[in-house]
Amino acid sequence: MHPVILWTALFCIVLAEKSPRLKFTVQEPARFHFTKPQNYMTMYHQQGSNVLYVGGQAVIYMINFTQKGVQEKQISAVTDEISRQSCLARAVAKIECDNFITVIEKVNDTFVVCGTNAGTPKCWLLVNNSALTDMPDNVQRISSSDISPTFPSQRSVSLSAGGSLYSALSAMGKQIGSIRRTYSSKKLLKTENKWLLSEWAEYKRHLSTTSNSQTPKSTMAKTKELSKDTRNKIVDLHQAGKTESAIDPQFAGAAVIPATEKFNEEIYIFFSEINKTADLDEEPYRARIGRICMNDEGGTKTVLPDSWTTFLKARVRCGAGSTPQQYNNIKRAFVLISPYRIGVMYGLFSNAWGTTVVCAYSIQDIDQVFVKSKLTGYNSPLNGNRHGTCGPKNHTTAQYPKRLEVIRDHPEIEDVILSVGEAPLDLPTEDHFTHIVADSVLAVNDEHYIVIYLGTEQGKILKVLHTNEEVFIISQYSLFHNEGPIINMAIDSQKGHLYIGTAMEIQRLPLADCSRYGDTCRECILSRDPYCGWDLTKKRCLAVPANYNVTTGGLLQSLDQSNASVCGDTAALKIRSTIPKEVQMHKDGPVLLPCPVRSYHATYSWEKDNCIKRYPCTISGSSCVLGSNPDLPLKEGVFRCMATESGLKQEVVSYRLVFNAGPSATSSATTLALSVLLAMISFCLQ
Repeated sequence: MHPVILWTALFCIVLAEKSPRLKFTVQEPARFHFTKPQNYMTMYHQQGSNVLYVGGQAVIYMINFTQKGVQEKQISAVTDEISRQSCLARAVAKIECDNFITVIEKVNDTFVVCGTNAGTPKCWLLVNNSALTDMPDNVQRISSSDISPTFPSQRSVSLSAGGSLYSALSAMGKQIGSIRRTYSSKKLLKTENKWLLSEWAEYKRHLSTTSNSQTPKSTMAKTKELSKDTRNKIVDLHQAGKTESAIDPQFAGAAVIPATEKFNEEIYIFFSEINKTADLDEEPYRARIGRICMNDEGGTKTVLPDSWTTFLKARVRCGAGSTPQQYNNIKRAFVLISPYRIGVMYGLFSNAWGTTVVCAYSIQDIDQVFVKSKLTGYNSPLNGNRHGTCGPKNHTTAQYPKRLEVIRDHPEIEDVILSVGEAPLDLPTEDHFTHIVADSVLAVNDEHYIVIYLGTEQGKILKVLHTNEEVFIISQYSLFHNEGPIINMAIDSQKGHLYIGTAMEIQRLPLADCSRYGDTCRECILSRDPYCGWDLTKKRCLAVPANYNVTTGGLLQSLDQSNASVCGDTAALKIRSTIPKEVQMHKDGPVLLPCPVRSYHATYSWEKDNCIKRYPCTISGSSCVLGSNPDLPLKEGVFRCMATESGLKQEVVSYRLVFNAGPSATSSATTLALSVLLAMISFCLQ
């Protein structure tokens, strides 16, 4: 075998170790195409609805997926001319001088929509799903610039909960990063500046003590009080003449943490901050969870009058124990939780080299850390109710006013929140993940299983089963005509749909995609998909119905391990045969026989003439190719491709190889085989 081909085969074997079991290319026409790229988008989807709201550049799309196809309606959201001209006068990049929709949230029965409006953020109400109108003056609301980012690249998070809108904005220019209640009948509150004060902001504060005439050299000298890594970043920004807050806190998500008593309900906000003590060889970020109580009404007239009185933040660690292999920059977060605070938070993290991983955290563990940990820098006894604890209205302010000063000065807790297993999930690191959502699925055995959906930089979706013991990659979906990163996703557990968006397309995927797994019980069971089970009566792989009865139902599943023996008839599988396809070849020409790969977790081999000889087979792309070489010449006979998985052996395809005296160059089989080989090499090297 040629050395390049041999190297390619070995390389593909390594990649297959953590590969999805199945790979699908979805070509269904039910998708929506944008007329121009939407590189920044926000999504809103209400559980149980067929309508997806997508905010793009100067437009809101209402996309309705029906059985007859995709219907869409566009609502114009153009920039006002004064803001656009002002933006252009500031020499900002021309593309930034438009209205990028950054917020679409339903607060009670009202849709609140906000956009960048060419660097002068503005918010509207969406009326009758048809037009945007200015907010009425009698609505208690904060400045639009505290809800929407100024520019689309500025990271932000919005969350509608309990009849209020909560907004988290990274700092930009003169604007300090903040977490706020921004649209509500309750009191509008915010974080204190120093609670989220980034090192960039500290640097700017240092500069404010110097005169404007100070030289660049003396200006840079001011950065010596900061961490080395951040100092380098600041110097680079200063020399480049940039004022962007490129290293300010970056928000990754927010979620409501319910409780049996309403006054104990909380909101978690996930973000990354600059690590002020980082050395040159350390990651400059630290991941955080911020926590606030939903019934917080602020402090007294003299202490925290317009600020949270329950804000606390904790460090989140994602990495392999105490090793240097740490992932400290949280990019996305998604929370699954029951009304009783039992759940899991999935965080998508990256390191300094751009490698992305997923870490899982128990909500109960997070809760206990906030309840029991000491406050950083505070050594006095904590008497009475704990600082930052949720409770009935005004319990902190009215009964313990002196506590407000402690809360103001010590917002961080000492203990670090560790991931489940204290290591990232065992997923392939060569895939760069861009987005994550998850779902809790009630399986046939009346137990709940978690399915994670991961969007990648290459526009693919990984469907992953996460159990207490392992992660199992059920499948990989290639969905889009134009390859590009997954920008946003929304999941609908009620209707059973996943919405996925790239800059060019929106696609909807069924969560229970059972028909793709095959027509046999074995193929259905080995998928290990909690949404699907083998129907013993209908002899089909079907979605588990919402009202499934464990005692009377007739569905089979095996989720905790790959165990197709529940199907029975294992002997029949071993002897199952196919009708050989005759392939005529020149005896001196190349022989390349393709075997279609159905499962990337199976072991494939070739057998000749009733197992007298065995030939190796390497998974390459979507085929397992048998080729001749000087050490293993191929002779006439019947070659059978065998797949072994979960202890069961099955024949996939067979060929009867017949030599003739014709020229090998004209053989269609030769041409086909060479094409397969070239595709294999191309697939593995891309």
